[in-house]
Amino acid sequence: MRLATIKNKQSGEITLGACVIDCYVDLNALTCGQLPGTMIGFLEQGEAAMNTARAAVDKALKDHGHSEPATLFNAEGKRYVWCSDEIELQAPVPRPGKILHTSCNFDSHLEELTTWKNPEWQSHDWQSFHFEHPTGFLEAPSSVVGSGAKVVVPHFTQQLDYEIEIGIVIGKKAFRVDVENAMDHVAGFTIFNDLSARDIQAREHSNKVILLGKSFDGSCPFGPHLVTPDELENPHDLDMILRVNGEVRQDANTSQMHYKTAELVSWWSNTTLEPGDIITSGSPPGVAAGMAVPDWLGPGDVVEATIEGLGTLTTYIVENEYGQ
Repeated sequence: MRLATIKNKQSGEITLGACVIDCYVDLNALTCGQLPGTMIGFLEQGEAAMNTARAAVDKALKDHGHSEPATLFNAEGKRYVWCSDEIELQAPVPRPGKILHTSCNFDSHLEELTTWKNPEWQSHDWQSFHFEHPTGFLEAPSSVVGSGAKVVVPHFTQQLDYEIEIGIVIGKKAFRVDVENAMDHVAGFTIFNDLSARDIQAREHSNKVILLGKSFDGSCPFGPHLVTPDELENPHDLDMILRVNGEVRQDANTSQMHYKTAELVSWWSNTTLEPGDIITSGSPPGVAAGMAVPDWLGPGDVVEATIEGLGTLTTYIVENEYGQ
């Protein structure tokens, strides 16, 4: 399934949805309230909710094949199928409990880091970096936006950057799970664009912290959907391409991840993982900071992050109302 959180443009209602062909099904309406209207509430109900959703999607496919979306109503008289232009996508999990961002999980991105020119970056001995386990940091849930969102360039940065990543969505509570059982706790995958204020991040790095450089408003676009594992033949062999204004900037494959999904879930479950939590894969190379002459993001830029089987996450970079 391709699950989503959708906002009805007509009513303003935000609810749990599923992408069916070229439309979106309101799963809460279709099941007359049997399924909750929020992604976290849905994930908390576990496999039983997934099975109910699959049956509902099958029904919607049959209904949509014979009728127009505007004519499909549930037993309570509520419409349950909407065309794409009638809804606005939110992040699949609009407010995750936590976002665990994995650092330096593509060896080629780690090599790229050694070329960055900021004095703060050069103070780190990247050449001696080695892996004993995944490393990373928390990002603020308040920084989340969905596909199609407009993200304002923060007034405090001159170096706005991008990073395509695959996002792992937790579906079942996990604490100290082993690698062999880790995938049982994964609800699905999504696309994550880790926007970064590199100048701020570099200064924070020099003090051995990461905060505002990665957690400003709009810095965590992800979506467009939560794609369940059964939709993917192999989540560790998916092409990843990020374009800025149509120009390819990042071109990689999830097979290049140093730690794969099960290893990441197992390690990060040393803190309790809950339904709706997000773990990111880390970024491949090709970021603006790695260019000989960095081409930072600015107002008017369109960032399209595409991962095979997951779709495309689109982000519009805009100037704030004060022109700062």
